[in-house]
Amino acid sequence: MLSALFLAVVAAPGTLLPTHMRCEAVVNPVGVGTAAPRLSWKLAPARPNLYNLRQTGYRVTVGSKPHTFDLWDSGKVSSDETINVRYSGKPLASGQKVWWRVQVFDQRGSASPWSNPATWSVGLLRPEDWKGRWIGFDAPAQIKANADPYAGAKWIWGSAGRNSVYFQRTLTVRPGLTKATMRMTADDQFSLIVNGKQIAASDGNTDAWRRPVVVALTKALTSGENTIHVRATNAGGEAALVGSLELVYGATSQRLLTDEFWEAADSESSPFARARIVREYGAGPWGKLGQQALLLPPARMLRKEFNLAQPIKRATLYGTALGLLELRLNGKQISDELFTPGWTDYAKRVYVRGYDVTKNLRRGQNAVGALIGDGWYAGYVGFGNQRHHYGSKIRANVQLDIEFLDGSKTTVASDPTWQASTGPILESDFLMGEQYDARLEKSGWDMPNYKGTGWQAVSIGSEMNPKIEPFNGQPVRPYATLRAKTIKQTGDDTYVLDLGQNLAGFARLRATGKAGQKITLRFAERLNPDGTIYVTNLRAARCIDTYTFKGGATETWEPRFTFHGFQYIEVKGLGRKPTVDEVVGVAISSDTPDTGKIITSDPMINKLVSNAWWTQRMNFIDIPTDCPQRDERLGWTGDAQAYVRTASMLTDVQPFFTKWLITLDDAQRADGQFPTVAPLKVSSDDGGPAWADAGVICPWEIYNVYGDKELLARHYPQMKKFIEFMVKRSTPDLLPPPSFHCFGDWLNINANTPPVVIYTAYFAGSTRIVADAARALGKDEEARKYDALYNRVRATFLKNYVAVDGVVAGNTQCAYILALAFDLIPEENGLRQKAANLLVADIEKRGWHLST
Repeated sequence: MLSALFLAVVAAPGTLLPTHMRCEAVVNPVGVGTAAPRLSWKLAPARPNLYNLRQTGYRVTVGSKPHTFDLWDSGKVSSDETINVRYSGKPLASGQKVWWRVQVFDQRGSASPWSNPATWSVGLLRPEDWKGRWIGFDAPAQIKANADPYAGAKWIWGSAGRNSVYFQRTLTVRPGLTKATMRMTADDQFSLIVNGKQIAASDGNTDAWRRPVVVALTKALTSGENTIHVRATNAGGEAALVGSLELVYGATSQRLLTDEFWEAADSESSPFARARIVREYGAGPWGKLGQQALLLPPARMLRKEFNLAQPIKRATLYGTALGLLELRLNGKQISDELFTPGWTDYAKRVYVRGYDVTKNLRRGQNAVGALIGDGWYAGYVGFGNQRHHYGSKIRANVQLDIEFLDGSKTTVASDPTWQASTGPILESDFLMGEQYDARLEKSGWDMPNYKGTGWQAVSIGSEMNPKIEPFNGQPVRPYATLRAKTIKQTGDDTYVLDLGQNLAGFARLRATGKAGQKITLRFAERLNPDGTIYVTNLRAARCIDTYTFKGGATETWEPRFTFHGFQYIEVKGLGRKPTVDEVVGVAISSDTPDTGKIITSDPMINKLVSNAWWTQRMNFIDIPTDCPQRDERLGWTGDAQAYVRTASMLTDVQPFFTKWLITLDDAQRADGQFPTVAPLKVSSDDGGPAWADAGVICPWEIYNVYGDKELLARHYPQMKKFIEFMVKRSTPDLLPPPSFHCFGDWLNINANTPPVVIYTAYFAGSTRIVADAARALGKDEEARKYDALYNRVRATFLKNYVAVDGVVAGNTQCAYILALAFDLIPEENGLRQKAANLLVADIEKRGWHLST
């Protein structure tokens, strides 16, 4: 009787099911960067209302065909592990595709059904696997920017010693104005008012004069007399204003420069007199402002035709770029991914994406096409109107590996036999926008048997030769389409669409128009009081897309190589009010799948969670940015470390941070300091407290959430290097040095946390993390070393910044939270509780009420 009962229990069906199978943290990846990847899965109950379930074992099989598992059988492994199960079967070659499945065993030892097969393929792991060469088309890049637009201008001011000056200039605009562009800056600040309406302003920083504002004034000016006013202020020292207004009338243009013919007054009510010339443009202390005329070359088109004489078994297309790349086969875009291959330090590495394109090919004649744009490599990045951060010659490197049914193989790769041209994408830039003229389309250019003319030989070779590595992140993709909630007319043939939600992305146009008719799309996050779009916060980011109709049937268009941060779209030139379907917003983000939701009975909390989700989507576009709208969009380290744990609660960000943390290590200084941004461009290589600590905090948080010990081990040497830098930077008793860079308590209004408190708190907190990381990696001796250092820094903090009544120096929420979060205040004598009480009291004083 007992034997029969025992057999019945053993034979009972399993209570678990393996789901969500991933290889290297991605579902069915193509081209992973290792021949022995890690496998993982999730567990689900086999039937409803099953509880207290756990895995006690697993079995993984891997095969070279969908239902032939001939490469590896792990056998039953007694383990509750569902992550980081390393493939340990027969050696896999570059490009090889495999199928795998998993079976799990529950708390009673009962087996689950096998999962559905999942796949992965190995990337091109060795340099000799690459047959492609870097190719591009340099002829369009010979377009030169105009001469320095400030040449001949004067630095002007009002009365000597005045910190605030009002400027005025009237001008007459002739009929037929086609374009007006104002470039202006002041030391320190200014705001520009045209015909009574504020149009632009400097960015509020004391060095704003280094970043001239470039603003389109075409619609702000009218035929006849116009008035320009400028309010300029200076905190002390040399003060001056310089500017240049270019008016274009068809083929002719006129320039209006700051000079003695401008008028200046000491106040709004003071009489105006001729402005005083402070310096000739180009003289000290400001010098020249650099090339401010926009250089926006067209996107390049590359193509190659080839013949396949045999039936195809499998084909994989690999592509990378120094710039941005879109790949096409036989007339179709092969993926909805955007901004491939992502932003890296191109001097060190560039990633390659792989795609299974078996179904895209045909027996006989085929064609492969590639579009390339400037992107992060050559376009405008960050503040200051700077481009060509890595180089000016954008390139693509493409390889199509094809296996035939008879087992033979062939490769089509980028080489001198490809052809190049330009087409309808006249401009494409992240910050400035995209200009598309559908009349210039080369229909069929990515199809076989194309008969187009004007194609030239490609340019060969590249300015740099980085390592080409398989992509290890999550690609950028569209994830939502938003239609306007309201559409309001704000001017002649000008309408503003309110999408009801701030997002990062672009507009999709689907409309009809006459040949040559141009639609202008501008983007903004907020409106002026009169309902027009507010663009002052964009600074030098132009954020304008234009589309010129070819005429005829309905035309559909969206940009390839730009994005904007916006809630409002201004549509001009359609000739009528657009419908909600003719112009829509397309939201984009790195493809980080949702992992959890928070829904409460409190609408405010629900809105807060929604805002956090949308903000994360807007700012996780290949790198963790600070903002998606203005001339910045850099990978700020402080933002990343503050948000990494929250991000992981909302979406799966393991691959996203896997990629970015390599970039962060690439930007680490030789002495161990981490920078303010990664990739490191425009901003400083000295991150300072809280920003630099991202190099320690982010790997640790990813390990805590995902159990990714390999990621932690990869970054542990750099984490240690940073702590050793902090020891050397600090005084012998571990206090901050006399001077150091610190952003401070960023964005906290009227609460100035002392930088020394932030410095020492983060020094302690990061040291404790490194100690814990050493323990997790089995490095017990190093863990004890960093434990001792943490205790020393902790004692220094307590001695210098915590009073006997629990007050932390600065008496701000930030100071208390850092001290409590990093365990810098002991329990003895109730000191920790006193500090916590002071924090609660300050929070409640500001209108929040806590139950405990």
